[in-house]
Amino acid sequence: MKLKYVGKRILIIIPTFIGITILAYFLSSMAPGDPIDMIVGTAQLSAEDIARLKHHYGLDQPVIIQYFHWFIRMLQGNFGISYRTTEPVLEMILNRLGPTLLITLTSVVVSVILAIPMGVGAAVKPYSLWDYIASGISFLAAAAPNFFVALLLVYIFGVRMKALPISGMYTTASSKSFVDLLRHMILPVTVLAFQQIGNLIRQVRGSMLEVLQEDYIRTAREKGLKEKRVVIRHGLRNALIPVVTTIGMNLPFIVGGAVVTEQIFSWPGIGSLMVDSINARDYPCIMGITVFIAIVVLIGNLITDLIYGLLDPRISYK
Repeated sequence: MKLKYVGKRILIIIPTFIGITILAYFLSSMAPGDPIDMIVGTAQLSAEDIARLKHHYGLDQPVIIQYFHWFIRMLQGNFGISYRTTEPVLEMILNRLGPTLLITLTSVVVSVILAIPMGVGAAVKPYSLWDYIASGISFLAAAAPNFFVALLLVYIFGVRMKALPISGMYTTASSKSFVDLLRHMILPVTVLAFQQIGNLIRQVRGSMLEVLQEDYIRTAREKGLKEKRVVIRHGLRNALIPVVTTIGMNLPFIVGGAVVTEQIFSWPGIGSLMVDSINARDYPCIMGITVFIAIVVLIGNLITDLIYGLLDPRISYK
């Protein structure tokens, strides 16, 4: 793969990232309410004390000046102090980043492992029972909101059957075992994977149907190659090219779905921290989370572009 192609993709990320921070900062500043009210709480302060607090947090300056000061500190690794907890924002985010990446990346792997065989089987035998089953699952997954699926799973497996835990990462602070973690991951990962699997099945099926009509597939069959080898070795690799793009495009929706899923399952990740910060008008924390989510999504898209270039070398040489 040409270094020029990689460099071009990296250069595209920089203005995109800056644009995201500008948009997020100004939208946060336009939200109703004053963070000073959340900082003060029920305490009765004079107008002079409130003005002093605003000056201390830089809230008495124009929004554009506040943004530039924040952006410069952010580039230095200083994300500020949380208005809500008075803890360093970077430390709060790093403590929550691992749990979010754990369920989101696991859900991507699970959805790919399930969607590819189902999509390939539906394409190899179109209009068969397997095709109808795969299409039914695909339509159901695409139509069902993730919060509904989450609540349904909570009711079935948590309330009625009492088979799986429905909140947190561990049962107790003293029982932090790998098996306990896996049991707590099952429901949130299932919700996030189900959110993705519908689109992936349709994409794999459509791409495989198109590839299986190509001349080189017919030539491989005429040479007497086994059907399994024709489908997997000659068809699947080319069919996966648009599927990789679909996975990359789904990353923002996966992160967005994680916010709702983490709230329902009380998962201690970035999503639940974001909701708490928005409710408290904790601007430094909101911006810090936005930056980390943007970085994760942009890096994910970069990796997707690079994989796309590896699967189809013509892309990187254009």
